[in-house]
Amino acid sequence: MVTKILLLEPDRGLANNLAKSLKRAGHSVQWQVEPQAAMDAADSNQPDLIILDLLLAGRSGAEFLYELRSYPEWQALPVVVYSHVAVNELGETAISLDDLGIAAFHHKPVTSLSELLASVEQILAAQPVKL
Repeated sequence: MVTKILLLEPDRGLANNLAKSLKRAGHSVQWQVEPQAAMDAADSNQPDLIILDLLLAGRSGAEFLYELRSYPEWQALPVVVYSHVAVNELGETAISLDDLGIAAFHHKPVTSLSELLASVEQILAAQPVKL
């Protein structure tokens, strides 16, 4: 079964590269730039996993996560953070992100695309099969 990944990434070039790699791995990818568009896409397309940057236009990735997790149907959805912001730079936000059920946190400058993809595959493999 093809897994659906929602990518919330403001950088078009990075999003294209990441989407191509995910598609080559057999995933369906929907890319969004803005948090509200991503929330609408999640509602209509029911993704199996979300990859998001914390630095977004309009709202932060953390605010997007707070809203996402406020809906019961999205509380168990795996979320992978892939951001220029390192977890040690978040301060108190890091504690709240912990409460939001982040499956993995990757710092863009030090995480290769192949490492990110391996993390995504590992997380998806651990998910229960949808019927």
